[in-house]
Amino acid sequence: MIFHQELNLYSFVGIIMLIGIVKKNAIMMIDFALESERNEGKSPEESIYQGALIRFRPIMMTTAAALMGTLPIALGVGAGAESRRGLGLAVVGGLLFSQVVTLYITPVYYIYLDRLQKTYTNWKERRKGPRVRLTREFDEIGVLESRD
Repeated sequence: MIFHQELNLYSFVGIIMLIGIVKKNAIMMIDFALESERNEGKSPEESIYQGALIRFRPIMMTTAAALMGTLPIALGVGAGAESRRGLGLAVVGGLLFSQVVTLYITPVYYIYLDRLQKTYTNWKERRKGPRVRLTREFDEIGVLESRD
């Protein structure tokens, strides 16, 4: 590790807290992007870009609050500070990394998954298409019985 600290129980609590913060920030951006796509008809690229811009302030406020709350723990001042220092270091270091993940990786992943969904939908439609046409052709020549 960078600070030559072992991962202890407090560090794992900090890591779990970081996972929650990153998840919440990503959900805020993706929720805004999905609403923008559905209600305003924007493209996925434009909607996630707007989501990142508009949700930037709440994401930074959450990060700053968590950073200011755990910075004294990371500095390790006071009685018993050595045991809690791992929590502070995990959160402070992880918050810096989580900002990169939230603001840069999440939009890229969102666009990638949207394109993957469109590719799968197109593949599924192409695969389903000939079966419908064959059924109609058989019905026209009288092979299939009517379902009345």
